[in-house]
Amino acid sequence: MSLTEAQHRVDAWIAQFEEGYFDPLTNMARLSEEVGELAREVNHRFGLKTKKKGESDGDLAMEMADILFVVICMANREGIDLQAAFDRMMGKVESRDAERWTRKR
Repeated sequence: MSLTEAQHRVDAWIAQFEEGYFDPLTNMARLSEEVGELAREVNHRFGLKTKKKGESDGDLAMEMADILFVVICMANREGIDLQAAFDRMMGKVESRDAERWTRKR
C-alpha cells in the first residue's frame, strides 16, 4: 500500500464519525503518547529497563503502526500529501548523503 492509499484509507475511516480529525494540538499529544509507547517497548527489549513480572511483551510493529496512523491523521487534516513529501525527503537524503556512509560492496 502506498502512502497515498494509506491516507485515503484513514480518511475514509475518519469520515464515518461526526467528530472528524482531532485538532493539531490533540494530534501532537497523541503522537507523543504513541512515540512514548514505542520508546518504552524498545527500552524493555534493548535497554536496561526490564519488564515487570507478568508483564506481556509489546508489539514493536503495532507501536510503529500507531505512530504512522497519527502522522497520517495529522497530514490529512492539514492537506499534506505524504507520498509527495516522502519522495522529496528521499531525494534530499539520496543526494545530500550519497557519499556520507561507506557503501557495501
